[in-house]
Parts: sequence; C-alpha cells; structure tokens
Amino acid sequence: MRGISRAEPIWVAGCMSGTSLDGVDVAMVLTDGVEIFEFGDSHFRPYSEPEQALFRAELGLWAASTELCELIETAHAEALSSFKGFDLIGFHGQTLAHDPDMGRTYQAGDGAVLAELFDVPVVWDFRSADVEMGGQGAPLAPFYHHALARHIGATSPMAFLNMGGVGNLTWVDPRVADPSEAGALLAFDTGPANAPVNDLMRERRGLAYDADGALAASGMPDMAAVTMGLELPYFYKMPPKSLDRNDFHGVMEAVSALSDPDAVATLTAFSAACVARAMEHCPAPPSALYVTGGGRHNATLMTMLAAGVAGDLECPVLPVEEVGLDGDMLEAQAFAFLAMRVKRGLPTSCPATTGVRAAIGGGRVSKPGSKADP
Repeated sequence: MRGISRAEPIWVAGCMSGTSLDGVDVAMVLTDGVEIFEFGDSHFRPYSEPEQALFRAELGLWAASTELCELIETAHAEALSSFKGFDLIGFHGQTLAHDPDMGRTYQAGDGAVLAELFDVPVVWDFRSADVEMGGQGAPLAPFYHHALARHIGATSPMAFLNMGGVGNLTWVDPRVADPSEAGALLAFDTGPANAPVNDLMRERRGLAYDADGALAASGMPDMAAVTMGLELPYFYKMPPKSLDRNDFHGVMEAVSALSDPDAVATLTAFSAACVARAMEHCPAPPSALYVTGGGRHNATLMTMLAAGVAGDLECPVLPVEEVGLDGDMLEAQAFAFLAMRVKRGLPTSCPATTGVRAAIGGGRVSKPGSKADP
C-alpha cells in the first residue's frame, strides 16, 4: 500500500461486547494492520440473564460500578482463556453511554487488567481520541471493512451493514488503496437495529429476541409510526453521524398500545426503513449490501431490507457468509485489526467514517506491568 511500510503479521485476539448485550465475541486474526492474512478461531461467551440485568441497570451512566467492571473484565478473561498464540489483544469494552455531540463517550472495562492476566499488550479505549478530535467515535469497523473488501477481491463499490443493537453502514470503494484517503469510505449509524425489538420482547414476553422474525411476520406494521420515526432530526443530518442505543424512546412509545405482533412488526419495519433512508447517502450505488450482526438471522428483517433497498437500487441484500465471512464474529475481528493498526501508529478513523477533523489513530495501550500509554 502506498506510503505504508510492510510489517510482520501477528496473531491478534479481538474482543467485542456490543449494544445487544448478549455476550462477548472473541476472534483471532493474522494481520499486519493493513492486510488480512488469515482468520483464526473464535468463541462466544454469553451473558446470563442476571448479568444482562446488571448491564441494563447501568446503561446511560458515565461511570460503571465496580461490580459491572469486574463482570466485564471477568467475562472477557473467560472468553479469551481458550485461546493461545496471540501476541496482542484488542479490547473494546462495553459502551454504557455515548454522546459525541457533547464530546464524550464511555466504554467500561480496564484493558490493563487483561494485559496482566494474559501477559501481552492490550489496546483499548478505541473511541475517546476520535471524540476528543471532534469525531463521532463511531462506527469504528469501517477501516476493517475496507480491508475485507480488498481481501475478498471486490473490484467495485460495495457496502457492509451491521445490524446489532444499532445499525451502521459502511460504503467501500476497494479501488482506493488507503482507507483514510478521500473516496475510500463513507460510514455512519443508520438507526436502531435489534435493540428496540429485543427490549420489547424481553419486557412483554420474557424472551431475548424475536427468533427468525417469526412474531414480526405474524403482525402488521403501523406505517404511520414508521413514517413518524423517520421525521426525527437524526435522519436529516448528513453523515458521518452516530447514535446511542437509547436514542429512540419515542418510537418505543409509539408502539406501546399495539399488540405484540404488530409492535414487533413495526419496530422491525422501522429498522429496515432506516437502512433504506441511509442508502440514499451512498456516493455511488453499491454492487451489493452484505449484512453482518444478529439481524441477518431475522428472516423478516432481511425480507424488509431487500424490499426497501434492492427495489430502489437494484442492490442485492445478502448475509456476509455469501462471500465467505463470519457475520457473528466480524466486529470482534475488526477490533483485532484495529489493535494492530494502533500498535503500528496507523489511523483507525478519518473524516469520512466518524467526522473527525483528520485521520487519527485511537486507542490506549496497556502493557504487562505498566500503566496505559496515552
């Protein structure tokens, strides 16, 4: 790659605990922070219901309790304990609060704890430097998406859509070699993805999610509520832009009087409509939209996405497995890749991905026996 010297690739373990609050993903990647050479083992450590309840009780707080911090660090240590052979860890931590417009974001968990436990450097606190430089601090996977597009041999613009708790879209032009170069990327949060449906299912039915979208498929979406949701100010902002998990309470209130099937159908339709609206910002029509995250397992959501996106753009909507990738572990892999970039002093975000003033490398580094580097 022009302007970036080659480095010896190493095995990096990436850890991700997302806004869906379901558990910890860990994935190994052999990388030099520019190219992906090999994918390694992966593991999911689920959160129990009591553990999830602790997370939910502290969502929105700007300082986690000692109990929650210990849970996060213990859960990640357990998830990492079955792996061997990694020389670096990328530790995202758990986002409890995110308010970039006020210049702050908070991911609970201390990377120094993992550095001592596993006797390797740990890169963590990936978002703060970006926010301090005027960026949104999210999404951070786009630089990895760019590397993935080149890894699978893409030759024209394409897009990745992560449907976790919050949805985020990355448009990639793989013909541009450097992800921080103008025209290589555009990325931003599309709107809510699984979080509202999951919250409603838990509240009304005691279930973690709408399995395969079956309940949504049995209901009728209230399109007036969907249209109302799309009038919120967020959808009139130009990207890059980002959201907090709890930014759409008004939409939840709009479905409060609906039956369970109709409410879930409405929230699912809203998530799909947010993506269709987001696609209007793509600099050029993508050749395909590859979906990652838990939402790709929801057949009703995937059908709604295809109707809203493919119909307008003639853009197929496909799970990332169609190009040989692992949609359950892609974000954990991303933080492995980003950790290596931090280790090498390379940017992890740029104006087109987070709105930061200039390309910047985020992340603090904790080494065994020392405090975190600034």
